[in-house]
Amino acid sequence: MTKYIFVTGGVVSGIGKGISAASIGRLLKNRGLSVFMQKFDPYLNIDPGTMSPYQHGEVFVTKDGAETDLDLGHYERFIDEELTKSASITTGKIYSRVIKKERRGDYDGATVQVIPHVTDEIKEAVYRAGKETGADVVITEIGGTVGDIEGLPFIEAIRQIHSENKAEDVIFVHTVLVPSIPGSDELKTKPTQHSFKQLMSQGIKTDIIITRSDGEVDESLRKKISLFCDVPAEAVIQSKHVDLIYEVPLVFHEQGLDKLILDHLQLEGKEQTNNKWREMVERFKKADKEVNIALVGKYVQLPDAYLSVTQALLDAGYEMGDLVKIHYVNAEELNDENVEETFEGMDGIIVPGGFGERGVEGMILSSKYARENNVPYFGICLGMQIAVIDVARNLAGLKDAITTEIDPSTPFPVIDLMENQRDVENLGGTQRLGDYACTLNKDSKAYELYGKEVITERHRHRYEFNNEYRGQLRKAGLSLSGINEDLDLVEIVEIPENDFYVACQFHPEFKSRPNDVHPIFKGFVEAASKRR
Repeated sequence: MTKYIFVTGGVVSGIGKGISAASIGRLLKNRGLSVFMQKFDPYLNIDPGTMSPYQHGEVFVTKDGAETDLDLGHYERFIDEELTKSASITTGKIYSRVIKKERRGDYDGATVQVIPHVTDEIKEAVYRAGKETGADVVITEIGGTVGDIEGLPFIEAIRQIHSENKAEDVIFVHTVLVPSIPGSDELKTKPTQHSFKQLMSQGIKTDIIITRSDGEVDESLRKKISLFCDVPAEAVIQSKHVDLIYEVPLVFHEQGLDKLILDHLQLEGKEQTNNKWREMVERFKKADKEVNIALVGKYVQLPDAYLSVTQALLDAGYEMGDLVKIHYVNAEELNDENVEETFEGMDGIIVPGGFGERGVEGMILSSKYARENNVPYFGICLGMQIAVIDVARNLAGLKDAITTEIDPSTPFPVIDLMENQRDVENLGGTQRLGDYACTLNKDSKAYELYGKEVITERHRHRYEFNNEYRGQLRKAGLSLSGINEDLDLVEIVEIPENDFYVACQFHPEFKSRPNDVHPIFKGFVEAASKRR
């Protein structure tokens, strides 16, 4: 039978609840158990797909095309499993399902209410994840903090799941902040106590408390939290500050968190003989050679907008003993006068995904600079379209070339809307999303990096390379090295004359793992390291 772990947060948001949940997943994987993870977000949006990155950070995409919260990226990187639509549930999705059922008459004339109908739908999402995956453990993180009015149905639903199952089948983990008082630096447990009582008032008894604090949660504080929150002292776990987020599972293991969970759930997990994660962390921490990468984008004021990209860059560097230093460049501020100064000392330039007109000219200038100065260039999604526009304008003589996303009347629409997107009215969930295959040219850099002819990568975009310009751009020196043969779409472009100039329409960052770095990221950072 599947066991269930629910991770809630209290006091404040942003204290690493997602990393704590992912770390628990890693610990259980190290013990030989199969794990599936979920994030429940209480907002009314169906998904984050139509939300501004300034509101919500990056949109992570699963293999089956779900647009999800960035925490799912942490989950996949930590547990090294590909998640699905069942991993991302929002209030919007729940209410949409309930209303559809009501319209169909599925409720046999009953008055539709939050309890039981909404909570039943939430519970079904949890149970369905266990049935579909057959996982030993489903870990579900509840977004927001305890006490948020929009989160109440989710808290009630997981309370009901606890009452419907044996005590040893469900465990509640609560993450809290233990703040310090300025001046005295004294750690205070009162917010933790209040958060615990808030959960208790909603019918949930916490089994494990994970604390975040600036100072050390010593034995006396553990005992105090244990006394007032009715948990064993050994069940008060500190999430300490670490140099690498991948150290968190090791910190938890040292405090016996995995044993606590296995004992409570009565699972027979193996002894922790899998030391590959620890070896990876120790290897990463030895990285000492600095590599400077310029990330040119339009959301650079909020690095979380590029979270998976930056983590893949860092991981690729760690793997090769390099410390990647990312320099965020605002594409809107880049121009002919400052481009030399901006990229002076940069070992590589990356242009990640994005939408809209803002900053596009600065990105095109970045591609031009990298191409002309043989600086390693890596374009992702919009970054590939930028590369195509640069080559069209500056090598193929198509002076006003641009994407029709910006100028529908351009004489040279080298990037154009897909035919099946022309009549789309709703923005949410209507792009080319999820896994698509790509066939690589055996003479390409991409083939050299992947080491195989057919690959599968995740997508999130609406505009594509315009096939009418294939011939002209090839003559100008652009290699079309990756093609989706089913749809006849260009997926990867390169400039073979450069040491590294590769751009792809898909999002390789979504499949990169710390213990299995994506080959293009690895190749890019390696090229940047050589340039250094």
